[in-house]
Amino acid sequence: MRFIISVIDDQSNSGTKEEMAAIDAFNDGLRSNNQFIFAWGLHAPETATVIDNRNGLNTETGKPLFDAKEHYSGFWLIETADAERAKKLAYEASKACNRKVELRPLH
Repeated sequence: MRFIISVIDDQSNSGTKEEMAAIDAFNDGLRSNNQFIFAWGLHAPETATVIDNRNGLNTETGKPLFDAKEHYSGFWLIETADAERAKKLAYEASKACNRKVELRPLH
């Protein structure tokens, strides 16, 4: 099964040196257990734009979809045997990055 673990933050580029080391260790653990697919950080929400080209509308907002204090600041794509293991990894991810995370299965 594949899952996305999204990191929830209220700042941008807020990871401390210690948090980044913990994230690197978490990533290494995922890799050694063949659970790592991909991980990356995201730029601040102010850099986002929503584009709508349905029916040739050809518009963009110049802003993110949601105006909220918290936003996604990064994510992991993981592969595990089952949802219970994914949940355990999400708890570990939250501890490693010192942020809330959202776990969601992929189709």
